[in-house]
Amino acid sequence: MADTDSHLTLGRRGEDAAAALLAQRGYTVLARNWRIRTPEVRGELDLLCLDDGALVVVEVKTRRSTRAGSALDAITPAKQAQVRRLALAFLRDSDLRVTSIRFDVVAVEVRGADVALCHLEGAF
Repeated sequence: MADTDSHLTLGRRGEDAAAALLAQRGYTVLARNWRIRTPEVRGELDLLCLDDGALVVVEVKTRRSTRAGSALDAITPAKQAQVRRLALAFLRDSDLRVTSIRFDVVAVEVRGADVALCHLEGAF
């Protein structure tokens, strides 16, 4: 398996685990891997959910090891700003009416068959 395939498979595994965790906690998953590409903004949001009327934008970071830093280390101020811009674009493009918006992170650590998840509500 090529590194890219392995990376994509790992990311999909992490997003599957995060979506399952959030569904167990009562969230409604609206969209996965929502993408936009315009002159103003481009990128992807991992998970878009509803929780008690709030839009929850969930950034999922999956890691096999901490050699390149933890999953949470990857949520830099620049990444946070990009996710915020993408969330605004999603709201502009949708008919969704929400009471508020929240940005969560789900950090996923995969060690063989074991998967550990850390859900941070209102992470940024």
